[in-house]
Amino acid sequence: MYITGKHIPRRTFIRDVGAASLALPFLDAMHPAGRVSAATRAALDPTRLVCMEMVHGAAGSNAWGGTQHLWAPAAAGRDFDLSKGALSSLEPYRDHLTIISDTDVGMAEAFSPPEIGGDHFRTSSVYLTQSHPKQTQGSDVRAGTSLDQIHAQRFGQDTPLPSMQLCIENVDQAGGCAYGYTCVYTDSISWASPSEPLPVTRSPRVAFEQLFGVGGTAEERAARRKTDASILDWMTSRVSQLTRELGPTDRRRMERYLQNIREIERRIQRVEERNMSGEPRELPEAPAGVPDSFDEHVKLMFDVQALAFESDVTRVFSFKMGRDASGRVYPLSGTDRPFHSASHHGGNEDAILEFNKINRYHVSLLPYFLDKLKSTVEGVILYGSGMGDPNLHNHKRCPLIVFGHANGRLPGGLHVRAPEGTPMANGMLTLLHALGHDDRATFGDSTGTLALDA
Repeated sequence: MYITGKHIPRRTFIRDVGAASLALPFLDAMHPAGRVSAATRAALDPTRLVCMEMVHGAAGSNAWGGTQHLWAPAAAGRDFDLSKGALSSLEPYRDHLTIISDTDVGMAEAFSPPEIGGDHFRTSSVYLTQSHPKQTQGSDVRAGTSLDQIHAQRFGQDTPLPSMQLCIENVDQAGGCAYGYTCVYTDSISWASPSEPLPVTRSPRVAFEQLFGVGGTAEERAARRKTDASILDWMTSRVSQLTRELGPTDRRRMERYLQNIREIERRIQRVEERNMSGEPRELPEAPAGVPDSFDEHVKLMFDVQALAFESDVTRVFSFKMGRDASGRVYPLSGTDRPFHSASHHGGNEDAILEFNKINRYHVSLLPYFLDKLKSTVEGVILYGSGMGDPNLHNHKRCPLIVFGHANGRLPGGLHVRAPEGTPMANGMLTLLHALGHDDRATFGDSTGTLALDA
């Protein structure tokens, strides 16, 4: 039993008689004095990190698109205008935004004639490693340790899950893809070591059950779902007991947290019921727990990540939001062009603008996540691509933005335009320093750092 005003350990779980467990959000009662300053929270809870890949470059990385400022704004520094490009929906969050433009991902280029044409099958593995992958269709894969895993290895080892890897598109492929590359290079953006790509989770249901350990076996998990009950219903008495013993502020925080859990469960259940109803699906190959709607799928995954951060089950996510060659159509984007064909715009100005609609739509989903995080935890979000102009399959002027202040080490509200030829790895090395990896001298093909605190 915990008494109001007494200390609750940070790593506290409520468990039922089975394998389900419920981690608690950060509460004032987890500080011995019952009061937590902002500095104390920062010390106890290192910055969370989400690394998001939106594949295949941007319309603004095209030569003409750059002159129209379809991605990076015209002005560097703090007086930049977001109204014209794909980042326009981020204007309300500009104080938290750092734009890093004009960096190159040279490690994704072909290094030898046999590698020419394989950009689709290198780029994702390079994005967070900034290391050139070995061309192979076997198990002898090699790239580099990814940025998210560097952070997880230092700051994620005392959480139940050091990191989680999520995706939206189907990655259930095996063997070789094309141009002599195994599919793991295009499926995985997280690498625990140069030879250890990490698998990704596509289903919100699976991600939720990883988060809460709902049932120790597949049979137990299936039995729980058949009851149509919330995980909270299996531990009602324990939750009620703890909530009664909390102070008013902690009680409100706990009630909001529990409401969020119930709401996510209900939405996952609705998706499964709809997909198992026998009605035709837009994604017939997808599991029942995967929404057909891109918008709904992404937001559910955002909710799972926010919940995981609040409960400190993990502090690191990678989130792969697409596949280079996807033929998916995004009805809410304002264009009916399939993603991959739209990206190959042929340099035609009207077609570039059509692809920019998709870029704009993808970015417009980020504020939903930002709103979720701003009232709960200190997080940094990295969003970008290892591709530049998708029509040319080049890796120059690649899109990259960062959200968050990294516990005061990133001021935000800044557009940094890098000198021509600057590796994206320079920006990522600077971000690592802001995240607490000050002792790291290099990352990938970095040649130095960037001034992200001007």
